[in-house]
Amino acid sequence: MDLILLGIQDALTLTTLLTVAAGVCLGIVVGAIPGLNAPMAIAIAVPLTFYMTPLAALAFLISVNKGGSFGGSISGILLNTPGSPEAAATAIDGYPLARKGRPITAMQTALGASVCGDLFSDIVLVLVAAPLALVALKLGPVEICSVVIFAFAMISGLMGNSLIKGLIATALGIFFATIGTDPTMSMPRLTFDNINLVSGIPLMAIGIGMLALSEVLIQIEIYLRDSRSGAKEAVEIQSLPDDRLTPRIFLAIWRTVLRSAVIGTFIGALPGLGATIAGFLGYGAAKRASKNPEKFGKGEIEGVAAAEAANSAVVGANLIPLLTLGIPGNVTSALLVGAFIIHGVAPGPWMFEEHGRLIYSMFAAMIIANFLNWIIGGAGLRLFAKVLAIPKPVILPALVFLCITGSYLNDQSFFAIELTIAFAIFGFLMRKLGYPFVTFIIGFVLTPMLELSLSQAYILMEGNIAALVNYPIALALVAMTMAVIVRAFLRGHEPGP
Repeated sequence: MDLILLGIQDALTLTTLLTVAAGVCLGIVVGAIPGLNAPMAIAIAVPLTFYMTPLAALAFLISVNKGGSFGGSISGILLNTPGSPEAAATAIDGYPLARKGRPITAMQTALGASVCGDLFSDIVLVLVAAPLALVALKLGPVEICSVVIFAFAMISGLMGNSLIKGLIATALGIFFATIGTDPTMSMPRLTFDNINLVSGIPLMAIGIGMLALSEVLIQIEIYLRDSRSGAKEAVEIQSLPDDRLTPRIFLAIWRTVLRSAVIGTFIGALPGLGATIAGFLGYGAAKRASKNPEKFGKGEIEGVAAAEAANSAVVGANLIPLLTLGIPGNVTSALLVGAFIIHGVAPGPWMFEEHGRLIYSMFAAMIIANFLNWIIGGAGLRLFAKVLAIPKPVILPALVFLCITGSYLNDQSFFAIELTIAFAIFGFLMRKLGYPFVTFIIGFVLTPMLELSLSQAYILMEGNIAALVNYPIALALVAMTMAVIVRAFLRGHEPGP
């Protein structure tokens, strides 16, 4: 209890509140710009938090994600061009509702549902993380190895349109993670006598390069090809008396918001599914439960609330596997691993024993971020909508500068910049060829854990795979892994062209 109170006290300091507010603002702005998203902003921002305190850094990065989960709906509602993939379901009813002369109502509904869904998942995280961490601490190397392999199967099979491409991307991530010093033999491998590679490839070079800089390359390609090809007429925001979300309207859709929050929390707790799937599942559930399903897709406010509550609920829930098992469930939590490591914190169940005060202060900051998201988002709704008018020739060069600066600050070397540019080109090619770069990044992050647990499991089992029967939890996880792979094939995850 003392740790919880101290954590709340730390989160209520002026420094933490200001960093949370700054993160929310940045997240909303970045999310609102088509082509940019919160994970991209986090990848660039992680090295910039090096000189912050651990709490301020983590609170800032998580707040960027929270603001971005709502920000993506702004361009989706006003332009029918979602600022982030997860806002695609929100745009189905958000844009028609805006075209009916109610853009403020649509955006306020998206904001309210986003905050409620996010707050619900945060509460679940606070309640279940510590108990699950206690359970995770009882798992041995054999079980941990099985959990990581199961996570690989989940992420590879559920991200992208091809299981084969997902597995190849994961395998490539594992390969690049083995560059550096062998953790068991302390011998350099695949370094080619390059001293810069002895400590391995920096996670931030991969994160910034593949996630941020490669997206900039994609956006430059689109702009050079035809800067007007995807332009849509933006809905103008007018000051109409009936264009606002009233408490009566919101109370009428609270069941939809709660249902979607539960769906999004469940989806977020499972590695590999993500906010986009959650948004469409929440939207589909609301449509099936509605008495007037024919109104969906034509400007139904319930559709906006359902999609936004579901995709935002993933934000808090995706930290559950990270904090309990050390396994990132999506690319955002994978980037947070880098932030934890920068500040001397190893993600996993032992965090609650070694850094309990930091964890509970982070939980408190997450709750605060939800309320600041509501306040800042509501107060600056018209202002944030104007970021859609910022031209790409202004945004893209600034992003390139931030990417290069961030990669240099992380490692203090020009070699890190070279790696960032190399992985930006690699990420660009993966995107063009349809390989899920997200599985590559998560594979890279999880490989050290897999390698260590695999070597320990081999020693415990004396190299005899039949000894797995003595570990029922690991055996069950292996069976689940096989089931996930088979299911992925049966659902049409065939090799891509």
